[in-house]
Amino acid sequence: MSDKAETYRSIIKSHVESTLDKTNLPYPDRREGKVRDSYVLDEKRMLFVTTDRLSAFDRVLTSIPFKGQVLNLTSAWWFNNTEHIIDNHLISIPHPNVAIVQRCTPCKVEFVVRGYMTGSTDTSLWTHYKNGERTYCGNKLPEGMKKNQKLPHAIITPTTKDEVHDRPISPQEIVESGLMTQAQWDSASASAMKLFEYGTREAKKRNLILVDTKYEMGISQGGKLMLIDEIHTPDSSRFWIADSYEQRIASGEEPQSLDKEFIRLWFRQVCDPYHDEVLPKPPQDLIVELSLRYIDAYERITGKTFQFPKDGLKNLEAEIAQTVAETTAREG
Repeated sequence: MSDKAETYRSIIKSHVESTLDKTNLPYPDRREGKVRDSYVLDEKRMLFVTTDRLSAFDRVLTSIPFKGQVLNLTSAWWFNNTEHIIDNHLISIPHPNVAIVQRCTPCKVEFVVRGYMTGSTDTSLWTHYKNGERTYCGNKLPEGMKKNQKLPHAIITPTTKDEVHDRPISPQEIVESGLMTQAQWDSASASAMKLFEYGTREAKKRNLILVDTKYEMGISQGGKLMLIDEIHTPDSSRFWIADSYEQRIASGEEPQSLDKEFIRLWFRQVCDPYHDEVLPKPPQDLIVELSLRYIDAYERITGKTFQFPKDGLKNLEAEIAQTVAETTAREG
């Protein structure tokens, strides 16, 4: 292990018990999602705080040190570099955990784009394929595919955006059920494919494979389709290390990943994460390893060195509150 990785590991270990699990800021209409807490700033703006909560299997599993900052800053990099494809809701990043965004009405569909046959959740492509399905969300899949194999071409497998459990749905069903108009679907799905193509090219430059991802879209107050939520983070995407992919597949191993798939697999092995009322706590080494992978993904993607908070994570909520108050007072 490199000296840098060892230093990072030591810092992460010291903050395993002081993660940012929730916030309670003095702004109205607080809503707690699986990962983000949101607040209303005014009629045009919202405040998103990305916490360290780790979500999978339709529930929060645990918390990962520095995960919130990695997600927020990684998303900001991608938002800033994909504006030529589609407008997004980001206004500013006043703090590493915080994004001030335009208020939008979210589309009731998530746009999942997949380049590989993989996954372990109930909505994953591999789960359905191994159970015999050959048509998924309107896409016809070839016979004889194996787990983690590259698809003939990238496909969109949309899901409903439900409070509890997302459900795979076809483009035809989306339009027929009134979740989106045909024009909205055509525009959003085309943008999703262009974003995935761009992300794939950028990932390749960094020795990464963008395996699959999900995009969320919204309609601005002016009626414009916008990219919202997050983009190409280790939470919303799978990233594999490119130069070891072929060898690991040939030897029957899982690809090297920089996302949360390995901790999803751990939960699958030790419990029923969809139905068990109480879940086991992951070992500390798994939590530390996932934090390292998230930080590695951020540094590879952005080309920047991750800046650990000077005072760690213990007083982070107070720091966020002060920073946001100063920013909103200055910006009005």
